This record gives sequence, C-alpha cells and structure tokens, in this order.
Amino acid sequence: MMKDVNLSVYYNEFLSIIGPSGCGKSSLIRMIIGLQQPSGGHVTFKGRVVDGPPEAVSLVFQNVALIPWKTALDNVAFALENKGMPKLAIEKKSMAALRLVELDGFETAFPSELSGGMKQRVGIARALVSDPDLLLMDEPFSALDELTADQLRVEVRTVLKNKHLPLKSVILVSHNVEEVVEMSDRIVVLSKPPSHIVDIIKVDLPYPRNKRCKDFEKVTDRIFKDLYAART
Repeated sequence: MMKDVNLSVYYNEFLSIIGPSGCGKSSLIRMIIGLQQPSGGHVTFKGRVVDGPPEAVSLVFQNVALIPWKTALDNVAFALENKGMPKLAIEKKSMAALRLVELDGFETAFPSELSGGMKQRVGIARALVSDPDLLLMDEPFSALDELTADQLRVEVRTVLKNKHLPLKSVILVSHNVEEVVEMSDRIVVLSKPPSHIVDIIKVDLPYPRNKRCKDFEKVTDRIFKDLYAART
C-alpha cells in the first residue's frame, strides 16, 4: 500500500528506489511497465497514461528467467521475434547486444552452461536489444554472490552510460545501500507501508565511485538513517 508517492524520472538519469521489505518497490516497477494498475492516481510515460506495457520500456528481472532450451543468442533474439524484423537483422542485433555485455563467444551456450553472472548479462542484453528509452531493473544483482555482483555493477553502469545506446534513463529497485550509492544519480527512499517518500538524495560523486571515501560514506549513512526512521 502506498500513499502520495509522486515521482518523476529525468532524461539520462540513473534513479534508484530503496526501502524496507514490503514497501512496494517492485509494485512501483510493475506499475511503471503497465503490469499492475495503481489503486489511485496514474503513471505516465512520455506524456501518455500507462495502461499496458509501453514499447520503449524494458525490464531486467531479479530471477533472469532465461528459456532453458534456447541458446544465449536465441534468448536475446526472443525479445525481437514479434517486431517484424528479418531473421538476419535479429541475429545481427542480438550478437551486438551480447558483445555489449561482454558475452561474445558464448552465443551458442545454453543457460545451464552459464554462471549466475553470465545469465544476468544475457538478461540485460535481452532488455537492451529492443533499444528501450527506459530500462527498469528489479533487484538484478541480489541473487549473485557479492564478488560477482560487485563486478557486474561496475560493468552494467559502464554499459548503460554508453553514449551510442539509445537508452535514456534507468530505474533500479534495490535493498542494498552501497549498491544504490555506487550506481545512482538520485536515490528515492521509501517508508514502511503505507509507503511514502522519506527522502530523495542527489548523488554528486565522480565515477568510478570509491566506497571507502568519506563522501560515499556520508551518503550511505544518510540512507541508513532514513531507512531506520522509515521503519519506526
């Protein structure tokens, strides 16, 4: 349940949403992509009310949900199969998406042959191959071991800021404080239900971000205080 959540995502912005378990972070993602309707108010994308999945929005799931009998290349290509594109164009575009996430050479591998981090890369490639304006990421690193997740965060941030991508903005849902500080331009902190916005933090730290620097710690401390207050 949410109350008076009013939020905008800006052009070329990496926005993160964090809050206590059950506060509705994933529900917000589902509303933005049109898989769930808000009980009050509305969601707009490019000036239009969202009443179904917009074409220019892609989602990376927490559980990658790759099709087990399809190769990495075919899993990525699956996102384009209903676009009316020639088969050769789909293959070329899907190969380019896999190269973007550094999986060239694994095109013919099946999901069972890939590590957790590699599977998530395939999921990201599948989300990017349709050239979305907005990418939604619902706790995409939470199922990975910390070393793999840490490496993938850096790689994903680098990929998503590639000036040659048509991607305009990113929304990340996470429960990891250091993760959102490392990756975000702005961070939205939600309270416990009935959820409302506790704080919106602009992160003006250079990339790559050093987790041990005092400015980084100041932002993480502020979020922890917000989260503690949000639970009481």
